[in-house]
Amino acid sequence: MGSSLKSWLTQGAGQATRQCATALQVLKSRGPSQIQFWFIALVLGIAAGGAAILFRLFVERLQSLLYGTEDVARLHSFAASLDWWVILLLPIAGGLTVGILLDRFTNDGRVRSVAEVIEGAALNEGRVEVRRGLVSAVASMITLSTGGSSGREGPVVHLGAVLSTMVCRLIKANGITGRDLLGCAVAAAVAASFNAPIAGALFALEVILRHFAVHAFAPIVIASVAGSVLSRLTFGDVTNFVLPVQNALEFYAELPAFLLLGLVCGFVAVVLMRSIFWADTLATNLQARMNLPRALRPAVAGALLGIIAIWFPHIIGVGYETTSAALTGGLLFHEAVTFAILKVIAVAITIGGRMGGGVFSPSLMLGALTGLAFGAVATSLFPTMSGEGTLYALAGMGAVAAAVLGAPISTTLIVFELTGDWQTGLAVMVAVSLSSALSSRMVDRSFFLTQLERRNVHLAAGPQAYLLATFRVANIMRPKDARKAAPEDECWDLIREGTYIDGNATLEQAMPVFETTGQSFIPVVTLGDENAPPELWGALFQVDALRAMNRAMAATAAEEHS
Repeated sequence: MGSSLKSWLTQGAGQATRQCATALQVLKSRGPSQIQFWFIALVLGIAAGGAAILFRLFVERLQSLLYGTEDVARLHSFAASLDWWVILLLPIAGGLTVGILLDRFTNDGRVRSVAEVIEGAALNEGRVEVRRGLVSAVASMITLSTGGSSGREGPVVHLGAVLSTMVCRLIKANGITGRDLLGCAVAAAVAASFNAPIAGALFALEVILRHFAVHAFAPIVIASVAGSVLSRLTFGDVTNFVLPVQNALEFYAELPAFLLLGLVCGFVAVVLMRSIFWADTLATNLQARMNLPRALRPAVAGALLGIIAIWFPHIIGVGYETTSAALTGGLLFHEAVTFAILKVIAVAITIGGRMGGGVFSPSLMLGALTGLAFGAVATSLFPTMSGEGTLYALAGMGAVAAAVLGAPISTTLIVFELTGDWQTGLAVMVAVSLSSALSSRMVDRSFFLTQLERRNVHLAAGPQAYLLATFRVANIMRPKDARKAAPEDECWDLIREGTYIDGNATLEQAMPVFETTGQSFIPVVTLGDENAPPELWGALFQVDALRAMNRAMAATAAEEHS
C-alpha cells in the first residue's frame, strides 16, 4: 500500500506540474493581450459612463431652462403652475426640432435605440450606425427636455454602442471582440445612468449579448463598475428612489397575492407594448393617407402630449416624481389608475410619433402605479394578512419593467439597486417571474425583439433563425465556371420553371425554396428590368448552404460557452 500511495502521489505531482506549466504558458501567450483588452474595457466604460452622465445632465439642464425650475426632480409639480400655452407649445417645438433632425440625417425618420443595439450584436459584429446614433441621442435629449413621455435608458444604451463601434473600427475588432466591447459600453451606460453596477453588467449580458459567456463577464463587469463609480462621483452614492419605511412581507400567506400581481403586471406590460405598436402603425397609415411630411410627425405627437399635459403634467419626462409618489404610498387608488392609463397613452404617442426615448423608465412608473393600485385592493380585502401597500408598488415596478425588457434577472437587481431595499426580494422575484412568463407568450419575448420582428429581423427565435440572414447567396454559391458547378442546361430548365433566386438574397430566403422544391441546387441569377432576361451567376447547392450554417452555429455556440 505504501508503494502504491507513493506512486499515486508521484503521478499527481507530475500532473500538477504539467498543468502549472501549461497555465504559465497560457499566461505568457494570452496574458498581455487579455490585460490589454481589460484596459480597453475600462477606458470604454469610463467613456460610455461619462456619455450617459452628460446626457442626463444636459436633459436636466435643458428642462431647467425651458420650464424655468431648478428642481427638475419635481418637474410635474412645478409645471402645474405654468401657463397652459407654455405646456402646450414646448412639446410641439421639441417635436418639430426632432422631426427636422431625423428627416435630415436618417433615412427612415426613426430614432435608434436598444433594438438596434441588439440587432448590431447579433448581425453586425457588435457595430451600430454612428452618425444616425449620434443624431438619435440629440433627438431623444430634446424630446425628454421638452415634455416627451419616455425614458433615457434607450438613448444612453445606443450612445454607448456608438462609442464601442468607434473603438471597434479603430482597433479593427473581429465579431467576438466587437460584441464584448459593445457589452462593456452598454453595461457602463446603464450603470452610470442608474447607479446600478450589478444590473448594468447583467443587462448587457441578458438583453444585448443574450448569453452569459465567461470570457465576456470580466471586461463587462470592469466597464460597469467604472460607469457606476463615475455616477457616484457626480451624483453621490444615493439611490434613485427613497423608501420611507422598511417594507415587511407577511411571508407565506401573502405570496399568492404577489403571484396574482405578477400576472396582472404581465398583462399591463403587454398592453403598454401593443399600444406603442398600434400607435406606430396608426400614425404611419395616417401619415401616408394625409401626405404628412415626415418631419411633422413628431410635432403632431408633441401637440397631443401638450394637450394631455395641460391637465395631467405627470406624463412629462421620465416620471420619477410620480414613481416616487407611488413607492411611498403618496397616491390614492383612483389617482394611481388614472395616471397609469394616461402614461400608457402618453408613451404610445411619444414613441409611436417617432419622438425618441426609451421604455424602461415609463415601465418603472407604470409598474409602480399598477402595484400600488393592486396593493390598495389587496390590503383592503385582507388587512390582517397583508403587509405594506407600497411593497406591491415595488414588486409591480419590477414586474412590468421585466416583462417589457424581457430581462427578469437584471430588472430584479436594478429594482433593488434603485431603491436600496433588498429585504423584499422574494416578493419581487415572484411577481417578476410570473409577469415575464405571461408577457413572453403574448409578444416576441420582449418589446425590443418584437420591434425587430415587425421589421422582419427575426432574433427572438435564437441563432438558428437569424444566422441565415447573415449569409448572402452570392458568397456561398458555386459560380457557373467552377469545377463542380451545376450543369448550365439544368439551371436554365429550372429558371424557366420559375425556380431561381437572386444573388443578393440571403439564406433566409433560399432555404424555403429548397424545402418546397426538393432540388439539390437552385440557380442564382441577377434580375434586370421586366424586359431583360435574367443573367445566370451560378447555383446555390443545399449542401453548401447547410455547411455554412453549421459552421456559423458552431462558432456561435463556441462564443456563448467560452
